[in-house]
Amino acid sequence: MKTTASIFTKITLGILLAGSMAACNNAKTDDKAAATTTPAVENKEPYVYYNQDTILNKYEYAKDVQKSLSDKGKSAQSDLASRGQAWQREVTDYQKSASTLSADQRQTTEQRLQREQQDLKSRSDNASAEFQNMQASEAGKVFDKLSDQVKSLAKEKGYKLVLTYSRANPVVMYGDKSLDITAELLKRLNDAYAKDKK
Repeated sequence: MKTTASIFTKITLGILLAGSMAACNNAKTDDKAAATTTPAVENKEPYVYYNQDTILNKYEYAKDVQKSLSDKGKSAQSDLASRGQAWQREVTDYQKSASTLSADQRQTTEQRLQREQQDLKSRSDNASAEFQNMQASEAGKVFDKLSDQVKSLAKEKGYKLVLTYSRANPVVMYGDKSLDITAELLKRLNDAYAKDKK
């Protein structure tokens, strides 16, 4: 099983990239609505980007989600490993005593061990599917919070396009540091999360 941090990062990166592009597509509609209710903010740099790697590494909510997922993953792995070891001990005990058992006893024991093995596989498959669903759900929550802050910042500052940079999936290969809004976005995200935790 891949590490939960690695899996979480890959899922989150994909969701964040898709969301960034969707946010860009919705920017025109959002800007029209903002123009009717608030005065336009003058900004000579309408195109900006943020560093997604930095956001994921320093956004307290994303770190808490990642830790929670990691803890749950370790707990599930530990439970499955414990069950697997218990089953393996039963198999070893059976193999040692098989020659002393009657044919009916061997058949009954083998059938029981086979059912237990299938149960273990089923538990493992279910735990894996449940964990993947949980990861997707949590990644979606991280994306929603990030998307809300990006949209809010874009409206406030008059940005027409907000791109994302990531080493794993570089949409932006180069951006002048004056266009990098990572620090401001990260501060807003962490401030909003701190307020939500209270």
